[in-house]
Amino acid sequence: MAAKSWLCVVCGYVHEGDQPAGTCPICGATEEHFEEVETSQNQAEPAQPEQWRCINCEYIHDGNHPPEVCPICAVGPDRFEAVFQDSSESSSNAVTGTIVIIGGGIAGLSAAESARSTAPEATIILLTREDELPYYRLNLTRYLAGELSVEALPVHPESWYRENRIDIRFATEVTAISPERKEIAVKEGAPLAYDRLILAMGAHPFVPPIPGVNRQHIVTLRTRKDADRILRTNGAGSRCVVVGGGVLGLETAAALARRQAHVTLLEGFSWLLPRQLNAKASSFLAKSAQEQGINLVADAKIKQFDGDEVVRSVVLESGEVIPADLVIITAGVRTNSYLPRLAGLKVKEGVVVDSSLQTTCENIYAAGDLAEYQSIAYGTWGPAQFQGAIAGMNAAGGTSQFGGIPRSHILKVLGVDMISMGQIQATDASYKTYEIMTAERYGLLVFRDDRLQGSILVGDTSLASKLKKLMESGTNCHDYLSQAATDEEVFKTLAA
Repeated sequence: MAAKSWLCVVCGYVHEGDQPAGTCPICGATEEHFEEVETSQNQAEPAQPEQWRCINCEYIHDGNHPPEVCPICAVGPDRFEAVFQDSSESSSNAVTGTIVIIGGGIAGLSAAESARSTAPEATIILLTREDELPYYRLNLTRYLAGELSVEALPVHPESWYRENRIDIRFATEVTAISPERKEIAVKEGAPLAYDRLILAMGAHPFVPPIPGVNRQHIVTLRTRKDADRILRTNGAGSRCVVVGGGVLGLETAAALARRQAHVTLLEGFSWLLPRQLNAKASSFLAKSAQEQGINLVADAKIKQFDGDEVVRSVVLESGEVIPADLVIITAGVRTNSYLPRLAGLKVKEGVVVDSSLQTTCENIYAAGDLAEYQSIAYGTWGPAQFQGAIAGMNAAGGTSQFGGIPRSHILKVLGVDMISMGQIQATDASYKTYEIMTAERYGLLVFRDDRLQGSILVGDTSLASKLKKLMESGTNCHDYLSQAATDEEVFKTLAA
């Protein structure tokens, strides 16, 4: 009898066996979060968890117990789920050659960790363009705000790399990839040969071609050096303009406001986080931003950046002129796909990968912001961490699969808890929506044919887990909906 395949709807890991895995080896999700997807080996749950995953920000903590406080988003131990290591992979196929990983972000670091676990005898080389240890990129805004010291940023101390025999090479710029010769060229030094290669070069900030954008003190925020440059330029009383009302823009604006800067946040859309929230849900963020001293300008279309060598103001198409000593552009990212494209790999928005995260070239894998799976380049921390772990396993000789991750956003922005998942707009009359709103919370449910298609929760996210399960399983919710006479009763029935 053919074995079955089970998809973890949380992180995209695919387990093969007659039954779903007791726990996902990538994210720690339990059995009920697996869906049968097709076509063998059973995974036994260890007696004690070895890692813990923060359900708020996806941070993975090593140890038998969750941390008292998440170092990324500061939630308590009750927001952590157990992660059990996968013992089902056979080490008989573990590679003993050289695995080279390009990129020191969370995808590259996760790949190095899982590759070492899967292939104890392999040579693992981790290349990073930065001249410091891999760090929590998500914590850069907390570093900007003065909540964290520079010593708190690294994921692991330098000794960890020695203990795990991971050869980390700093300030290394890769200039070419040669799949035919199985080697890479670096800016300084001899070519580096590999048996397996993992591309985790991530992405770079997108800077719109606005007149005057090349003036001094117009910067982006992607690295620790960027954060240090902002701190040198910014000071109490300085006039700062942040371009872009996404998560990074909001957190950056809040960080500078805590430094007593005068901050203006420009968003080109009519409300904040337009991809994740509707106008009503976004109003909670706007209120929190204003309470933290941030001046919001929605529907802002920038005409030009004025000044001399240094930026002095931002001119809007409306004619409004906003004085600026510093401008920070947070307008999204673009993948670093230049070298893979030159090497002949298939590239669309990102480097195209299959379910094993292998590119169109044998023995080359891609993960994180750079990777595109089934036309999706996720571009966020959680998927990058999951993909890195799977790519590392497979490059080291494993056979794990990535099945994609349902689109959902669990966020904590400006101190406001929220979740957005699925389709959050009713596009025609076949959809039915239920909505509640108070001074402290907002909720939206979008149904079609009595099946949940999407939802937004702001303030109170206690229903998040149940709604996620209902949506991903396609459960018919007729019984829930028929018991309720009002929108508020729908939420109460679901919460019961």
